[in-house]
Amino acid sequence: MRKVVGELAKAISKTLGFEENYIENAFNMKSGFDVMAMNLYPPNSRSKGRVGLPEHTDPGFVITLTQDVNGGLQILSHKGKWINSYIPHHGILIQLGDHLEVLTNGKYKSHIHRVIVDNNKVQRVSVVSLHGPSLDKVIGPGEEFVDDEHPKKYHGTTYKASLEANGCDLIDVQSSLADLRIPKV
Repeated sequence: MRKVVGELAKAISKTLGFEENYIENAFNMKSGFDVMAMNLYPPNSRSKGRVGLPEHTDPGFVITLTQDVNGGLQILSHKGKWINSYIPHHGILIQLGDHLEVLTNGKYKSHIHRVIVDNNKVQRVSVVSLHGPSLDKVIGPGEEFVDDEHPKKYHGTTYKASLEANGCDLIDVQSSLADLRIPKV
């Protein structure tokens, strides 16, 4: 996955109009830190409610998700509607993370998503990996994304602080991205 993430960093750097190592350098990806979580969701007959994980975004550069059974993940559209995400067998879903949104000053967005378990017919296992910058690297909006028309929208933070704020050691995660937004004047 590290190789895939490295190639994604190059591709995104190019789509932004920069040299291919822009993101790798901005995030200090050679010292990047990955976090992996494995989730077990029981069949709906044994679940304790409709939501397996409440709505949230994830810290880091990109997030990869694989699961053994299709279904359960929902992504919030820009129109405020929940969309079911279907991941084919042996497929990998890649989502953008909070730190990419902060670095690009909102040009790229971290997606709000949740896990629904009330329609699980069978047990489902998912493996989520957060691929992030160096733990102590402060990530704020890149100067290339801030000007008079695009004022700074986020405070800088470290990946470590975001992981802690998101509840990296808790089952009920919460997003720290809202705390990084600078209020509009």
